[in-house]
Amino acid sequence: MSKAFTREETAGDDDDAALPQVPAGTRNYITPAGYARLRSELLDLIDVERPKVVDVVHWAASNGDRSENGDYLYGKKRLREIDRRIRFLTKRLEVAELTDPSVHHGNEQVFFGAEVTYIDEDGMRTTIVILGIDEADSARGEVTWVSPIARTLLKARVGDVLRFVTPGGTKEIEVVGVRYPKGI
Repeated sequence: MSKAFTREETAGDDDDAALPQVPAGTRNYITPAGYARLRSELLDLIDVERPKVVDVVHWAASNGDRSENGDYLYGKKRLREIDRRIRFLTKRLEVAELTDPSVHHGNEQVFFGAEVTYIDEDGMRTTIVILGIDEADSARGEVTWVSPIARTLLKARVGDVLRFVTPGGTKEIEVVGVRYPKGI
């Protein structure tokens, strides 16, 4: 059988394997800033990145033997990665529900988009921002709205003492601050 008619399957070929899942029956909430970042990435992939890689693959293919042509093989692999990311971003942007946290500016109750400061029973002060599944970055203190800490904090108010269940046991946390971005 010719190699041209076989499909190379790799662990990364499954589109939905490593993607953050939206819980069944819920919406894919996202802030306007998060939506803009995802849309910008999608447009960059379509208008800039993909055409560059297509040009490299075209050039490499014109050089003859493709079986040992590194530019061709890497380019095809990179194209698959780009196309996979384009499909993912397109799907996520189609079902995204924009939610502007600035409408809650001045409110002391925790909703989507809030920056929440809480103190645990050991006196440790923590500040997090509750964002969408596709935009949260834990390295910057951002958590998804479906995370256990966010679910515990949602709808709480400043001064509320809550029970947060962790793998190490239940902890009491007290909400000491809630902030939202100002509207434009």
